[in-house]
Formats: sequence, C-alpha cells, structure tokens
Amino acid sequence: MGVAHPLRGARMADDVPDLYPSEPRAVRLMNTVWADKDGVHDALATTAQLERWTAQCGLPDTGRAGAADLDRARTLRGALRRLAAAAVADDRRSAVDTALSVETALADLNALMATCTPELLHGDEGFRHHWRSTAQGFERTLVDLAFEGADLLTGTSELPLRACYGPGCVLYFVRNHPRREWCSSGCGNRARVARHYQRHKQSDRA
Repeated sequence: MGVAHPLRGARMADDVPDLYPSEPRAVRLMNTVWADKDGVHDALATTAQLERWTAQCGLPDTGRAGAADLDRARTLRGALRRLAAAAVADDRRSAVDTALSVETALADLNALMATCTPELLHGDEGFRHHWRSTAQGFERTLVDLAFEGADLLTGTSELPLRACYGPGCVLYFVRNHPRREWCSSGCGNRARVARHYQRHKQSDRA
C-alpha cells in the first residue's frame, strides 16, 4: 500500500484524496493515480472530481469543468507520469503505462506548451518576461502545469523528482531532503518491514 492516508470510510464517487499538498502541482496531478491495499485508483474519473482536485490545489476557478477539460487533464497526467517514469528509470509495473510511448507522451506535453510564445513586457516595475498563450480557461491552467512538469523532468527545478518504491506504491515525489527515499513515512515503514521479513526468510533457508 503506497498511500499514507487514503479516504476513510465509504468512498463517495466524487471524493478525491488530497495527497501530500506540499508537493508541486504537477506532481499532485501525477499522484491522482494512487494505490492502497485494494489496488490502483484513479481520482480523476469524473468532471466533479476534476473540479474538486483543482480547488484542493488552489488552481484558478474557470467555472464548471467539461468533458474536454477532463480529457485534457488526464492526457497531461498520463504524459507526465510516462515521462517521469523514463526520467527516473521507474520500473514499477503498476505505476508505468507501457502502452503509452515516450514519443506520444512528449507530443502531448509539447502540444500544450506550444500554445505559448515568449514576450517581454514593460510596466511600473520595469521589464519582465511573460508567456503569452492562445489557450483559454482551464486549458491555460494545464499549460502552466505542463511547464512546471517540464522543469521537473529536465532537472530545472531545485528539487529532484523521484519514484516511491514503497511496497505497492505508484506515487512520485520531489526529494526535499537528502535522506528522503519515500513519498511518506508510511511507505518507508512498509519498505523496512518488507526488507526485514526478506532477510529473515533468506536466513531461515540457509
């Protein structure tokens, strides 16, 4: 189980677990695919879930989400997860969508970023760099997330991206401490227990 605090009690159709809100927004999007003892779950299966997730992340309110918004969000999430797996050599079978090629994932990510062109603006505080985009509404928000994800994938971000290898986990995280190996202390504890069990099992066979 890779999630330290999954939904408690009966899960409602539009509930979305707010996993690790300190992670960058692009990582939080990636982590809308999560796992517990019952298997892997998708927290962006409906437009209502998408609206709830955007509110959790403090993203701009662009009104009611439509089917196209959900499709774009899921496409970006799939692209980021596939490229993250390639970037960190992630071999977790339940975490990696091998049906999606790196080339297709790159095309999906680049299609969003291609809506932007750089421009220099001038105002009371002097000159500033700006990205002008043809995207509108929620798609414009996804463009920002695409750029944030690209920074993580290229190492431009200050914090390196990592895959969590806790037993059964499918999450990603940014390593904000040199000794951090897991997305959560729960995953770390489960990994240590698993290693301890494996060592004793091997010694019993000797």
